[in-house]
Parts: sequence; structure tokens; C-alpha cells
Amino acid sequence: MTSDKAHHKYSKAIKYIFSILLSVAFLYFAFQNVNVKDVFYHISQASVFWIFVFIVVNLSSHWVRALRWKVILRSVKPETSVKNLFGAIMVGYGVNCVVPRLGEVSRAVLVGKWEKLSRSSMLGAVIVERVIDIIFLAFAVIVSALLWSENLYDKFPWLKSSIYLSLILMGLMIVFFYLMIKFKERFYNVLINLIGKVSQKLAHKAGHIFDMLIEGFGSLKGRKNYFLTILLSVAIMALYALNSYVGFFTIGLQTLKPVNYEMGWIVMSISAIGVVIPTPGGTGSYHVLATSALVLLFGFGHDISLAYAVLTHGISYFLFIFSAVLVYLIIDKRHDNFFKVAENELDEI
Repeated sequence: MTSDKAHHKYSKAIKYIFSILLSVAFLYFAFQNVNVKDVFYHISQASVFWIFVFIVVNLSSHWVRALRWKVILRSVKPETSVKNLFGAIMVGYGVNCVVPRLGEVSRAVLVGKWEKLSRSSMLGAVIVERVIDIIFLAFAVIVSALLWSENLYDKFPWLKSSIYLSLILMGLMIVFFYLMIKFKERFYNVLINLIGKVSQKLAHKAGHIFDMLIEGFGSLKGRKNYFLTILLSVAIMALYALNSYVGFFTIGLQTLKPVNYEMGWIVMSISAIGVVIPTPGGTGSYHVLATSALVLLFGFGHDISLAYAVLTHGISYFLFIFSAVLVYLIIDKRHDNFFKVAENELDEI
């Protein structure tokens, strides 16, 4: 048992170190051949007013995300507090800035505690949310390809294969979830028996995840809820794009050449792929992709483009950490060690 625990701790440490090294590698690539003094000079000239607007839009997008989560949970608990959902989301983002993936589990644990709901159903709802996010991220990239007057794939050749792969994976996921829900017991028995032949421990984990998914998808019922979920998902993407657009004004890109909302959408959709990469809070991966989009697609200088990435990421990063601490202190009166609970839940996934 002791050796299992030691092996598990070693495995977790390796994953965390890998995410840090990945982040460092991306940052090195982002800052390569860049005048760092010029980058921070641009940041020092940032507009305080537009930074404030950026923060307001940023928080608004997460409030809409909380509203969407309330719609998803409507059949489980109609009177779920949007304040609690929003607070858990901000705590989750704050935790993700330090330990990737743990934030998603943390917000499920917190909502389960605050709303007196099972952690399994909340984790299932978070997984459902993530599936919806992946679908709409692919949608956002496709829209970007349509908005861009030239061939977007010429500048980002890996983008087309990524979209195709995403569409294939989405199709497989839809079929998988349909079969899982339609033939729940039969599907469960076949899946667990197959995995059990390889490893009973793995079969136990698969069963735990299966139960969470069933509970998560079971919470999203009714045509009205489906429609509202789609509508709010579009609103979230639109606010994310607005946030990227407002970011142009924080650093003064509009003084160099005309900017518009469509440019914000394109930068958002490409840089969002960087946030999906398992680095703490998208550090490094976001910087590379946001900078590349501004330089390769819109012809901005490398220094000011990187300054945009550093500033917008830095504001979001600070906002998540600050909000996580503030929300946790205000809402979570008992101050339970939910991090330990979240880690244990993550181990089961």
C-alpha cells in the first residue's frame, strides 16, 4: 500500500513538472528573438481605462458561464445559486492557474458542498460542460476560417488537421454518449468487463467516470434547456471574442492600424487552443498562439504582439487568483480543506 502511495505521489509530481516544463518551453519560444525591454515598455503604457473594461468583460463571460451551468443543473436543483456557481468557477480557474485539471474538480467539489449536491453529479456536469466547450471551440475556429479573407490554414497549417481531428473526435464522442445513455446497463457491463480483463483498478476508475457521466448528462434535460445551453454557449464565445478585441485597446494596437471585432474573434479562437494545452493557466501556450495570430495574420510587430499576450494573460491570471482567494474567503465560511477532497476525486478520474 505504501509503495502504491509513493508511486502515485511520484506520478503526480512527474505530471506537474511536465506541465511546468511545457510552460517554460512555450515561454522560451514566445520570447525568442524579442526585445524584452520593448515588450515591457508597451505594457507600461497600457490604458488603465481599457484594462478596467477588459476586467468587466472577462468577469461577464464567467457570469454567463455560471448561468449556463445553472441551466445544465436545472433538472437536478432548479434553485441553484448563480452566485455559488460563479464563485466556484472563479475558484476553479484560480486553482487551474497553479495545477492544471485540479480546478475543474475543485469547482465541482465546492458546488457539491455549497448546494448540497453529490460530487459525482457535479463532476459529471463539469465533464458535460467541457464537452460543450470543445464543440464550440471547434465552431469558433471554423467561423474564424470563414471570417479571414485569406487562407487561414496557410498561416497555421496544423489548424486544418486539428479541426478535422476535432470533428472526428466529436462525432465519436456523440456516438459514445448516445450509446452510453441509450443502453446504460448493457454498455456499462460490456465496458467494465472488457477493462476488467486488463486491470480491476482501471475498471473501478472507468465505472466511477461512467457513473459521473450518466449523472452529468442526466442533469441536462428538455428542449428548452438544450436551446438555452446552446444560446449561452454562443454568448460565452462572443464575450471571449469581445475580451480579445478590448485587449487590443489596452495595449494600443488600434493606434497602429484599424482593429475590429472579427479580429478579436480570430485571435480568441486561435489562442483558446493554447489554453486547452495542459500548462498552468495556459501560461506560455497562450502567449505563443496569441502572438503568432497578431504577427502572422494581422502584421503587428512581434514586440507589441507579445506585450498584448503578456498583458491580457497577466490580467486574467491575477484576476483568477485574486477572485479565487476572495470568493473562497467570502462564500466558504467553514474553510474546509476542499483541495484535499478535490485531489482525491481527481485521483479517481
